[in-house]
Formats: sequence, C-alpha cells, structure tokens
Amino acid sequence: MRPLFHPAPSEITVEGILYALSDPVRVRIYAEIASAECPQICAVFRKIDNRAIPKSTLSFHFRILREAGLIRSERKGVELHNTTRCAELNERFGELVNTILEAYGVQDEGESSE
Repeated sequence: MRPLFHPAPSEITVEGILYALSDPVRVRIYAEIASAECPQICAVFRKIDNRAIPKSTLSFHFRILREAGLIRSERKGVELHNTTRCAELNERFGELVNTILEAYGVQDEGESSE
C-alpha cells in the first residue's frame, strides 16, 4: 500500500482549507471527527443526512480533507482511523476553521427554519 500524504503544517494553506470545507459533506465529516473523542473510521460516514454515500465518494472526500491538512489518517488493518489536526491548525491559522464550522452551523439553522 502506498503511504498516505499529510502536508507539513507549513504547507497547509488557507486556499486548501477553504476548498476542502466548501463541500457540505466534507464539512459534516470534519465537524463530526472534530467533535469525536476518539479516531473515526470512514465507514461511520456511509450515511449522511439520510443519504447513502458510496465508498468511492467517501474516499475522495477523506483524501481532500487529508491533503488540505485538516485530518490525519492512520492505517490500522483495512481501516483508516481519522483525527483532526486542530492543534496544528489553531497554531497556524487561529480560529479560522472553527469560524467556518460555526458559519455552516448558522447557515444550517437558517435553512431549517424557513
């Protein structure tokens, strides 16, 4: 198996973060990983908002999140265990990622009340 790419903190860019979090499914995945107390496996996200997500699509979303520097994935057998890189991101960008997640939360609340 080829190794997983994780950018060094100095290689993580605002543009990469914004692109990765521009998709609502990726935001949901990232937010759930960030709020979890332990690493999350990809299979946990097979269903989001009562929609089935194909494995290939999930793999794509996780690759985008990983290559943007938002998550770290570690192989354990056939599973990938995913955690956020919050400490590194906060050190480099302050509250940027949290602010984006909060904005999505406000947007979701507005859409559900309409």
